[in-house]
Formats: sequence, structure tokens, C-alpha cells
Amino acid sequence: MPVFDYDSPERFVAGAVGQPGARAFYLQAREAGRLTTVALEKFQVAALADRLDELLDEVLRMSGGASRVPAMAPADLTDNAPLDLPISEDFRVGTMALAWDEDTGQVVIEAQEITDEEDLDPTEPAVLRVRVSAGVARAFTKRALAVVAAGRPPCPLCGRPLDADGHVCVRLNGHRGSLQGGA
Repeated sequence: MPVFDYDSPERFVAGAVGQPGARAFYLQAREAGRLTTVALEKFQVAALADRLDELLDEVLRMSGGASRVPAMAPADLTDNAPLDLPISEDFRVGTMALAWDEDTGQVVIEAQEITDEEDLDPTEPAVLRVRVSAGVARAFTKRALAVVAAGRPPCPLCGRPLDADGHVCVRLNGHRGSLQGGA
């Protein structure tokens, strides 16, 4: 089982490659000349960002504001640069876990490789384990939510993603509606 372990990496980000509607999503960690890139689904990026914010908000609440968890992403930790190249997928993420390490004041993020449940000779899945400060976690969350939101705009009638030529809208009884130009 390969474990890709990063303690306070130089960079930890979520990103996407491709056109809206056909994007591939990744997490990347970089430290001391080594780069790990794992693939995951859009909903996993959104869930990770949401759960990270919830975890940090809870740590802040439980400490009565005494912890060093920022309420918002520090501006100096903003990372809007593209993913590092080359993008070479180390594995595809199946499950993720989050924890707060009280001793170090860090968030621990684990992304485990998806496994084939029917495999008769199972090997241990690969794991990406990243430990980051609360500020870096807030910055990660802000970027991850922006990456997810940068996709296709939602239909104002049904909320499903709009393609360039519209979509089959359930609110229009299955007719292809193009909601561009006010129609």
C-alpha cells in the first residue's frame, strides 16, 4: 500500500482540467520536489470543501474563539494558480476522511484509493495523507468551492446544468429549452 504522506506541504489544492461539462477533478499535494495527483469526482471536491469548513467551524466554536482557526481564508494563502504539470494520476479516490489534530493544530485529510470489492486478491489501497494548518485548509476550501462553481451554469427552472445548446428540462415537460437570450 503506497502512502503519499505530506506534513505541511508547499501546496495542497483542488483543481479541474477540461471544458465545463467534461472536466476532470484532482487534488494535488507538492513538497520538496515531489508531487502527488489524485483524481476524484466533482461531488467529492464539493463534499470535502463543505466538511472541511464544518470541521474548522466546529473547532472554532468548541474553543470559544480561542483556537488559531481563522473564520475565513487568509488572503496571503490564496492560490489561484493552475494545477502543476504534468498531471499524472497516482490513483482515483474512493473514500475520504478528515480529522483535527489538537496537538499540532492541523487538519488531517486522507483520500483513499477506490477499491474493487470483487477483487479476490485484494491489495491495500493507496492513501494520500495531508496535514495542513487551519489557514491552509480554509484557503483550500475557498479554492475548491470556486473550482466546483466554475462549471456549467444551472437552469433557473430545474437547477440542472445547462449545456451550450440548452438541455432537456423537466420543468418544460421534457422539451429542449434554451434559456439563453431570455427565452
